[in-house]
Amino acid sequence: MTHDHDLVLRPTPAQITAALHPPAGRNGGDLVVETLAGLGATTVFGLPGQHALGMFDALRRSDLRYIGLRVENNAGFAADAYGRITGEAAPLLLSTGPGALTSLAALQEAAAASAPVLAIGSQVPTAGLGGGRHGYLHELPDQAASFRGVVKSVHTVRTQSQIPSALEAAWKSALTAPHGPVWVEIPQDVLLAETSVPVVTGGDAFPEELVPRPELTAVAAHLLSHAERPAIIAGGGVVRADASEKLRRLAEAVRAPVVTTPGGKGAFPWTHPLSLQSWIEDRHTTDFLEDADVLLVVGSGLGELSSNYHTFTPRGRVVQIEADLGKLESNHPALGIHADARLALQALLETVTERPDPGAALRVRDVLAKVAERIAGQELTLEQEVLASVRRALPADSPSFWDMTILAYWAWSAFDAKGPNRMHSAQGAGGLGYGFPAALGAAAADPTRPVLAVSGDGGALYSIAELATARQYGLDVTWLIVDDGGYGILREYMTDTFGEATATELTRPDYVALAESFGVPGVRTTPQTLEADLAEALSAPGPSVVVLPAVLRMFAPTHLTA
Repeated sequence: MTHDHDLVLRPTPAQITAALHPPAGRNGGDLVVETLAGLGATTVFGLPGQHALGMFDALRRSDLRYIGLRVENNAGFAADAYGRITGEAAPLLLSTGPGALTSLAALQEAAAASAPVLAIGSQVPTAGLGGGRHGYLHELPDQAASFRGVVKSVHTVRTQSQIPSALEAAWKSALTAPHGPVWVEIPQDVLLAETSVPVVTGGDAFPEELVPRPELTAVAAHLLSHAERPAIIAGGGVVRADASEKLRRLAEAVRAPVVTTPGGKGAFPWTHPLSLQSWIEDRHTTDFLEDADVLLVVGSGLGELSSNYHTFTPRGRVVQIEADLGKLESNHPALGIHADARLALQALLETVTERPDPGAALRVRDVLAKVAERIAGQELTLEQEVLASVRRALPADSPSFWDMTILAYWAWSAFDAKGPNRMHSAQGAGGLGYGFPAALGAAAADPTRPVLAVSGDGGALYSIAELATARQYGLDVTWLIVDDGGYGILREYMTDTFGEATATELTRPDYVALAESFGVPGVRTTPQTLEADLAEALSAPGPSVVVLPAVLRMFAPTHLTA
């Protein structure tokens, strides 16, 4: 009797030949790059270091494309964006100690945003492992411990035969819902030693599927089918699961208005009659969602931003679909469905009964009108015109990557992403420096479309070194830097709270001249010429910088009643 789990893949004649006749001079580093190629990787990011040189030397014997950045954290941001755009696990090659630790902020963002990053770091030689101080350069008592609280899973390698299986396990972990970053570490001597392990010619790259429990989706479908005032909050899990079309079909079937979170930008069509757009931080929107008798939350943990700074108190029944078990019902009691958003939405589509509601679109228009009136009363014409100029200049199918800057805070609520997986920001963990290096990763993932990066001058200074990377690889990224002379959002926070700001003002360079010193074209623009200058930069191949000197303001706190 044959069981499915007894079946194994038979090697092809070519794989047998490669295994029996490996090329000379292979080492542990070759096992790394062979395994990555076998899993389907085509591009790797990183920065070399002493203990990791075995991996980097093996790259030249492989067909993998290497994109080298100047700071490990920026390399992590680039890998994050590559993973978001392609849906693949993006390999990130790092060295031991300082190199590895410098990537942690980027990996925290990848974890918060469920971006699949496969970070592979070196370790001190095997003889130096075990927690003692052996005097090796870059040595840490327990390097993996530094990553356990940040990444989704940690995989340690101690022998060459462990490399293919460890990388395959890490790859599957990164791509199993919820997606996320993973950490693999391999000692220097294991990477450098000649290997007798056969050539790695394939791998099982298919992650496990997170299927919803049928009794839960049955109850959820019943609630939605019989609701009087259903509503939907769509988060980043919808985008990561490529479930936007299923979301639209479900919303139309039960006539449920949809609002997207900052992480879920583009998950629902902006101009759809049922679209509440992204004004999730507005009190009018919050009131509407609180009034829903059935609220479906898909791919969101209802964290700080998505709950209007924890002021959101739903009065109806909440149904939460969430792939991250730790986020399920973590902020609000709900019918919790632990599942991939795509599979759960499909189950609902197959089970719900369509419900007519001719007044749903009218209620949506009423909420959007109230939001627009509130914003119009704050005399923020400059901010709205700048954001509108960016939207008009950016091609509809181009992705954009936003740093933690005032214009990005506006974009979370007011920017039409024009589709799923096109607008990305550092709103998950909230660290500075994300926009430009992430855009570089996106450009490496898809060179057919120009990519936009948006930073303030404070965040830009985190990433200036990557102008060299953009120039070296000819990456088609236009970088808009809004120069207000400091950390603008912190300046506002401190002034509002304490009456004046401290530690927010910055001496900064001439960004146009600095870009040109890297061989990257730069232009200084104005709010009036921004659209034309940005459109021209985006239409020209290769990297470019557009600098907008302007002091922008935030709209009034949206968790307060207008």
